[in-house]
Amino acid sequence: MAEIGAEQIRELRERTGAGIMDCKKALAAKDGDMGAAVDWLRERGLASAAKKAGRLAEQGAVVAYVHPGGRLGVLLELNCETDFVALTPDFQALARDLAMQVAASGPRWVRREDVPAEAVEHERDVLRRQALAEGKPERIVERMVEGRLAKFFAESCLVEQAFIKDEERTVGQLVQEAAARFGENVVVRRFARFALGEASAEGPGEGR
Repeated sequence: MAEIGAEQIRELRERTGAGIMDCKKALAAKDGDMGAAVDWLRERGLASAAKKAGRLAEQGAVVAYVHPGGRLGVLLELNCETDFVALTPDFQALARDLAMQVAASGPRWVRREDVPAEAVEHERDVLRRQALAEGKPERIVERMVEGRLAKFFAESCLVEQAFIKDEERTVGQLVQEAAARFGENVVVRRFARFALGEASAEGPGEGR
């Protein structure tokens, strides 16, 4: 398998507008062939979905999910561009799936850009001290920290989590595929997760 370089990923992203991880997967799947990787993204609707990302999404729905037993509940706002799409069963089902994802996986933020800088630095500091305590050489500690920080984002940010109904896809990929299917920009705006007995019921605030 050909080694995939950052320059190839950057070029594919510029050509398609797709996300970095999707570009990397496309290039890996097509052994570095740029044209084939473009087709791979187009076939999955990821290229066209990304190009819609700059358009305003001001319609949509707020959905509620309460887990059986009434001890856990979620409110989630999912946006799109038109009422026509917002009222479709497919869009409503997507919003409910995302609310169930929040209930099951307990993310703290919508995406990594929403994570406060101080929270990232705190996590980085903890991971650095953890690696040093394990006796890892200084020269590889920073690389280990960045790898473990990526795992932190994958667990804490909704769009980076593995989708509970299909762990081969992330929530972000699920949303991109929906955008391609609907022909509109689709955005997870915000959510709030309530668990009985927790001291705070605050959600992660508004996404972008």
